[in-house]
Amino acid sequence: MLYHLFNLLKDFDFPGSGLMNYLSFRAIAASVTSMLVAMFAGSRIIDWLRGKQIGETIRDLGLEGQMQKKGTPTMGGIIIILALLSGVLLFCNLSNIYVILLIVTTLWLGGLGFRDDYIKVFKHNKEGMSEKAKLLGQFALGLIVALTVWFSDDIVVRQDAEVSGTEKNTQTELIVTDGHYAKEDVVKSTKTTLPFVKDHEFDYKWISPFKGKWGWYCKWGIYVLMIVFVIMACSNGTNLTDGMDGLAAGSSAIVGIVLGILAWLSGNVLNANYLNIMYIPGTGEVAVFMAALVGALIGFLWYNAFPAQVFMGDTGSLALGGIIGVGAVLIRKELLLPVLCGIFFVESLSVLMQRAYFKHTKKKYGAGRRIFKMTPLHHHFQKEGIEALIKWPARAVPEAKITARFWITGIILAVSTLALLKIR
Repeated sequence: MLYHLFNLLKDFDFPGSGLMNYLSFRAIAASVTSMLVAMFAGSRIIDWLRGKQIGETIRDLGLEGQMQKKGTPTMGGIIIILALLSGVLLFCNLSNIYVILLIVTTLWLGGLGFRDDYIKVFKHNKEGMSEKAKLLGQFALGLIVALTVWFSDDIVVRQDAEVSGTEKNTQTELIVTDGHYAKEDVVKSTKTTLPFVKDHEFDYKWISPFKGKWGWYCKWGIYVLMIVFVIMACSNGTNLTDGMDGLAAGSSAIVGIVLGILAWLSGNVLNANYLNIMYIPGTGEVAVFMAALVGALIGFLWYNAFPAQVFMGDTGSLALGGIIGVGAVLIRKELLLPVLCGIFFVESLSVLMQRAYFKHTKKKYGAGRRIFKMTPLHHHFQKEGIEALIKWPARAVPEAKITARFWITGIILAVSTLALLKIR
């Protein structure tokens, strides 16, 4: 809102109105605003949740300090969403298609998670929404985002090479470079960023079995399915990681910082040319959105760090994962997610491996066996006295230390992701 207001005031030479033209200023302002809203509104929301007796129900899984968390307010994702949207609505360009999609993602998956938490807390159903219902909700959002990426004329990338046939759906944009306007041809494309290769690009049409008109439809179909898969995987991965105080929030903040940097680089023609990465007009606004997200998460960590005064619940975790997935898709960095979101990836993989191995051994030996002492993976380090293929560590590790080590691992993965930009 302030962005649009100051744009109107610039015609009247209003002092300071030019600041809103700088992404760096708006990103900092959005981050600080979201952080302050989370910190100051957070205490009031936590008190309200306590007053409504919206506390976490805990199943005794034999984990150290687990039962002490019983009754801790949940649904704290409301704090994150409120703080995030405060910064976004004030400092983002609300007409930008990328911002619109990210706001829709936040509200859609936040609402889906809220519904799940509501069933658990108020209807006293520990299972919450059915797994199929949640997956259907995530799939629907993924399909909306994917089809928007396909059909929206505002979602384009720079295309230096000649295009032909059905791919001549181009438009021309004026770009300011050192005070001069330069024309750049931008095009609807299924290209994305691929690490370790010279041109940093991968086109989904390369895996299409068809050519010509059918090949055009097939490549977009493959791209749509990939977008849906990424969004669902990220949303569920973050949800599984939300099992320790500060773990999901801190890990998401680290990922948000990197996505913000990548969005800013991709949206700036000079930086994109220098790094030999895809130039995507308009993605600078994604950097402002991610800055607001990081600010909201830092403010939330004020209350969620060990020992937590509030849990984010599915209200927060589903929304966070969706924002990360959609943000990565919009800046064409979804193939970097296994590295950048390595924590979420391994947490999800540990659950899938455990389930598959348990079912296989139960069918083969009559009794299920485990790879990990407990999944998701962070609980493996908390558990003692369980027979599993992986016995290390022999003793349970304190929760705060596990969280800190996961954060450190996340930082290493984040730095590695940025380093991939210069590794051909």
